[in-house]
Amino acid sequence: MTDHAPRREQKLPAPGLYELAGLAWSGRGRIDAVEITTDGGHTWVNAALQEPRLPIALTRFRLPWRFEGRDTRIASRAIDETGYVQPTRDALIAARGTNSAYHYNGIKVWHVKGDGTVTNVEA
Repeated sequence: MTDHAPRREQKLPAPGLYELAGLAWSGRGRIDAVEITTDGGHTWVNAALQEPRLPIALTRFRLPWRFEGRDTRIASRAIDETGYVQPTRDALIAARGTNSAYHYNGIKVWHVKGDGTVTNVEA
């Protein structure tokens, strides 16, 4: 496994095993789960969470992922102890409007192109 986690303006050098990693936070409670999709939201799997997991604190997560050299969309969503599930961008806009950039906590989607180029896209 390499030490790469897809991030903006990165290019994965070749197909192979990578680690998807990040930080989760809800602002409401302790993170109980982080789910990751590597197929554009069709299926979601649980990532491993790193202890300690404290109330209203950042929680590290990770998941091994095999890049096959094909276009894919990757996203993660946090679920906290209150049952709050991180919303999609559209759900967040419906609830708060378009002027919530400072408190934006919608799901972010990463597009990994077949050549390994990584970009952030609007969900």
